[in-house]
Amino acid sequence: MSGRVTAVSSNGEYSFTKPNRGSIKLLAGLGVEGDVHAGVTVKHRSRVAQDPTQPNLRQVHLMHEELFAEVGEKGFRVAPGELGENITTSGIDLLALPVGALLRIGDSAVLEVTGLRNPCLQIDNFQDGLLKQVVGRDEAGNIVRKAGIMSIVREGGVVRPGDPIEAELPSGPHRPLDRV
Repeated sequence: MSGRVTAVSSNGEYSFTKPNRGSIKLLAGLGVEGDVHAGVTVKHRSRVAQDPTQPNLRQVHLMHEELFAEVGEKGFRVAPGELGENITTSGIDLLALPVGALLRIGDSAVLEVTGLRNPCLQIDNFQDGLLKQVVGRDEAGNIVRKAGIMSIVREGGVVRPGDPIEAELPSGPHRPLDRV
C-alpha cells in the first residue's frame, strides 16, 4: 500500500487548526519538532487531565485528503491542517491499516500506527455539523471514526509535501484500529 504526502502542518500553541508548512521534522520517540503535541507522555489536554503519565500514542496525526472531498459533497469546506492533522495524505487507505503498521515517509522517517483519532466536539466548533460527517455508524451499528489515524515516531526525518509513503504491514494477525 502506498500514497503521497499532500501537506504537512504543525503548531507550537494549543489550537484546533495547524498552519501548513514547507516541511516538518519528525523526532524519534517524540513527534513533530515544535508541535504542541510532541513528547514522550500525553499532550492532548483531555488525556493530560486523566493521567499525565500516559505514553503519548498520538505524537503524529495523519489524515487522508479524500475525506475532504467526501465532506465537501455534504457542503463542508476543509483544507489540510484545519482539523489538526500533522500530515495530510492521498492515495493510501489510512483507516484500513492495522495497529503496528509502519509508514515509511520520504527519505528516512518511519511512523508506527497506534490507532484512530477520536473526533471531539471541537470539530463542530470549527464547522457546525461536521462531527456527524467524520463519525458515524455502520450497518451493524458500530461506531466508525473517519478523522484520521495516530502514530508514534520510530525513526526521525524531514517530511515534505510530495514525499512518498509506503506502508509495511506487521506480521501475524492484524489488529484493527481503535481509538487512542
